[in-house]
Amino acid sequence: MSCKINQVEAKKMMDNDPDIAIVDVRDEDELAEGYIYNSVLIPLDDISERAEKVLKDKNKPVLVYCRSGRRSAIACRILDNLGYNNVYDFGGIIDWPFEKVF
Repeated sequence: MSCKINQVEAKKMMDNDPDIAIVDVRDEDELAEGYIYNSVLIPLDDISERAEKVLKDKNKPVLVYCRSGRRSAIACRILDNLGYNNVYDFGGIIDWPFEKVF
C-alpha cells in the first residue's frame, strides 16, 4: 500500500538508505528541468510495463515523484496494484527544496 509523505521525509529516507529506489515518472523531455540524484526514469505511460523489469524487489521501499504530484499519485496506485508493498509518493519536483541534477 502506498502513502503520501512530505519531501523532508523522502530526503531522510534517501539519506538513510543509499540503495532506496527513487522513481521519476515524468516524461524524458522534462529531465532538463532537473532531476533527483540516483532516480530512475520510468514515465507514467510506461510504468505498468517496465516497473517489474526495473524494480525487481517488491518489498524494497520505492519513492515516487513527478513534476507537480498528480502523476506520482497515479503511479503509486499502479505500483500498489502490481504488488509493491512499500511505495511512497512525495509529490512534485517543482517543490523539491534540495539539490537537483541538471
